Amino acid sequence: MRAIDPIDLIHAYCEGAFPMGEDDGSVSWYRPRQRGILPIDQFHLPRRFAQYFKKHPFEVRWDSAFGDVVRGCADRESTWINDTILDTYEELHRLGFAHSAEVWRDGKLRGGVYGVAIGGAFFGESMFSREPQASKVALTCLQQRLAQRGFLLHDTQWTTPHLAQFGGTEIPSEAYLDQLHHAIQLPVTFADTEPV
Repeated sequence: MRAIDPIDLIHAYCEGAFPMGEDDGSVSWYRPRQRGILPIDQFHLPRRFAQYFKKHPFEVRWDSAFGDVVRGCADRESTWINDTILDTYEELHRLGFAHSAEVWRDGKLRGGVYGVAIGGAFFGESMFSREPQASKVALTCLQQRLAQRGFLLHDTQWTTPHLAQFGGTEIPSEAYLDQLHHAIQLPVTFADTEPV
């Protein structure tokens, strides 16, 4: 199937909907009544992981291997990331809307997370890990970046036990849409606009 039109996808995100791929190459659209978020100002590091994070052995990069991160997220027994989703998000990345946090060690990609940024809203899509703690490092560095850049909303779609340990929670769709419509108006950016 053809990739989703990027403009249609951005409009869908702005209205609270997101796609997931099916086995036949098609996509289905979702708008949960209870929406998972990871509050940016209330991010919680579990005590043991906080100690590990201070001296973790990884290098963190941004947007240097976006397609590899998406493929890493898809590399599991059951996945919603089909070729349509892959093509769509690689195009969004080329357009500057989709981003990846990548965790590297010894020149190899060990884990990462990817998602879409519109204004001050970040829509987390998926994460993966090829060695212990790598995805947690990616998520923590992503959350720090969102806070530093002035993002208001980190949408996780649903809340899992993994996300709950970091402060992930669910809110009613009405409250989510209120936050969303405010966040997408913010003049913030995820990518580096100048060398730092």
